[in-house]
Formats: sequence, C-alpha cells, structure tokens
Amino acid sequence: MTPPPARLLDITRLVSRARRGPLTGVDRVELAYLEHLLGLETPLFALARGAPGYALLDRTGAQALYARITGAQSWGRADWIARLHLRQPAARQRAMSDLRRLALAATGPRGLGRMLRRHLPAGTSYLNIGHTNLTTPVFDALARVRGARSAVFIHDTIPLDFPGFCGEGVPESFAAKMRLAGARADLVICNSRATLAAARRHLAALGPVPEAIVAHLGVTTPRPDPAAFPDRIDRTRPFFVVLGTIEPRKNHALLLDVWDELAAHLPPARMPQLVVIGARGWRSAALLERLDTHPLRGRDIHVFGGLSDGAVAAVLCRASALLFPSHAEGFGLPAAEAAALGVPVIASRLAVFEEVLGDYPVYPAAPDPYSWRNCISALAEGDGAHAAPPVLPDWRAHFRTVLSAT
Repeated sequence: MTPPPARLLDITRLVSRARRGPLTGVDRVELAYLEHLLGLETPLFALARGAPGYALLDRTGAQALYARITGAQSWGRADWIARLHLRQPAARQRAMSDLRRLALAATGPRGLGRMLRRHLPAGTSYLNIGHTNLTTPVFDALARVRGARSAVFIHDTIPLDFPGFCGEGVPESFAAKMRLAGARADLVICNSRATLAAARRHLAALGPVPEAIVAHLGVTTPRPDPAAFPDRIDRTRPFFVVLGTIEPRKNHALLLDVWDELAAHLPPARMPQLVVIGARGWRSAALLERLDTHPLRGRDIHVFGGLSDGAVAAVLCRASALLFPSHAEGFGLPAAEAAALGVPVIASRLAVFEEVLGDYPVYPAAPDPYSWRNCISALAEGDGAHAAPPVLPDWRAHFRTVLSAT
C-alpha cells in the first residue's frame, strides 16, 4: 500500500500520564508509536485533548513533546490557563501548558473539525492507540478531512470478558468505545490472535466488524541499572518478582497464599522472597490491607509502588523467576520482557502466553497454591528445568505490518 500523505497520532493518553510515574503497558505502546513515526519521512501530526480543548502538533512539536515525556527535557511552567484549573495536579498543569506552547494550532471542542481540515492533507491516516480520545467528536472531525482513514488499537477485551475485575463504569465505557471503533474505524489492530478472536466476537455482538490485523508487540530487552537495585531485597536468598498494577485480575492473592504455605513448611533460612512491584489499583482494598499487614513483609515480602525501568530490569536479572498468575491478559509484556532477559517465567496457562512465548514459561498444573508452590520451590532450590528463550517479536515487524495496512 502507498504510504499516506501524512499520519496523525493521538497522544492524549501519553500527555494525560505525564510525570505520573513509570509508564504502564498501553502507555509504552503509544510511546513506541510516537518514537517510530518520528523516525519516518512521512509527515507527522499529533493530536491531544486537554483543557480547554484540543491541540494539534506538527513533527517539530511532537518531537519536543517526546523529549519531555522521555525525560530528555524538562517540562515548562504552568501558564495562566492551566492555573485556572486549580483541581488539576501541578504536573498536569505543566504538561497542558507545554502542549499549548508547542501546538501548531489549538481549538475548543467545536472547532476541531475546522482545525483538522485546515492543517491535515487529504488522505491522512489517523492512529488511536490508547483509547483516551476515542470519541464520536474526533471521528466526526476526521470526516471533514477528505479521504482520511482511521485505525484503532484493541489491546484486550478484558472489561467485557471479566467485568468483575474492572473499576466501576469501565465495562460500559469500554463497550461504547468498541461499538464506536466498529462503526467508524477503517481498521482494527490487535496485539495477538487471541485478542483478535475476542475482539471480533464482541464487535459482532455490538455492531459492524471492520477489517482487522494482528501485529504482535515489539519486545525490547530492558537495560538494567545495577545501581538502582533496592537495598531491601536480600541478594543472598532466592527471590521471585510479580510485576504489574495491584488489582484483582493480576491475582496477587494467590501468591500471598503460596508464601503463607511456604512459611508454614520452611525454616526462615530457606524462605524465598516475594518482590511485588506495581502501583495500587482498583477493587483491591482487602488485598492491599493484607499486603500492608502481612507478617512476612519486610523480610520475605517486599512491596515497591514504583521503580524505574532500569531498577525493574536489575531486579528481574537477579530473580529466580517472574511470576505471572493473571486471570487474563491482552499480551503480557512483562513476561515477554523477562524472557528477553533470559529470566524464567512461571505463568498462568493463557492463550496469549502460549501464542507469544510457547513453552518458555513454566505453567503450573492448576491455578491453586499447591501447584504454584511446587513450581516456585523447584526454582528456588535450583531444580527447575528451563526452556530455551523463544524468538520474540520486534517493533520493526510490528510497524511493518501496521503501517503497510494504514
């Protein structure tokens, strides 16, 4: 397919998360798109929604914003418009201010269509990766750009498959976005065959089903920062890592059950450590209280609300394994990145793990503490067999697939 005359990347999600700590999975995918598109010759524009309306950036503005998001350049001061929004955190005020300063054009909600029609060439290809700005007004505005096409990334359908794991209102909001993507997008991008099958099933139930492709996420080898290794972890004893937001879907409760069982059967000197890395999530009050008050915390259980990417990689490199007992995943990027480092993975037997990682992970026989304890104990004692690392997908292949279709 001939490349479009320009690409328009929606970066609303990235801007909304500016300076809020380490980027999570979908954030990192949106950032990967921005980084890749900045390296191409095709003209690039970026769109972001924020108080009091929308901002459109050209390549120069998008490059400057990328430097701020990645920490290569500091955010500027909050302007008077941002300071009017007193309830917004200071970090968001500064991000919104820089967004306005770097913008090629800005407008209130009613002027979005005029702004896009004025600045975007006919046939522009719009990419929405993070869903934050996936709205009817945006599609209506794009319709005013002659020949414009749009693609929406669907990372998973967990809010529809497992609504009980989501925050209040999330399943309904997600269903509305899926319905909109089915009705208005020209293309749907999925990160795995498992996600594609689920997306088609839900889209068919909600309305039209657009053309869809599968493009596995690129897996890069994280760069460890040994100097950032947390002092609290005892390097003389085995430890296992669970990485991700602390919320019901990630199934941290199973691992606490396992550690309770281990403590009941092992002397302190032989106890492995559990390292929990992740922000505090939703519907987790009981789990968080259990973590905060656990008798093993401080010696055998360590909790870190947020670590730098270099620190996480340094911890993973020394870990006996990454533990991934999730009930559901769209892709499971931490497991793939652990595999890229050659770190053993013990994971729930999910279709996406089998698709991307094959037999590399150890899959416990059952989703119960006994089976998981056996696998963990074997690795802690150095007895566990370990498969050769799989051939992992890379970003070049991902973008070759996506950009040839958009």
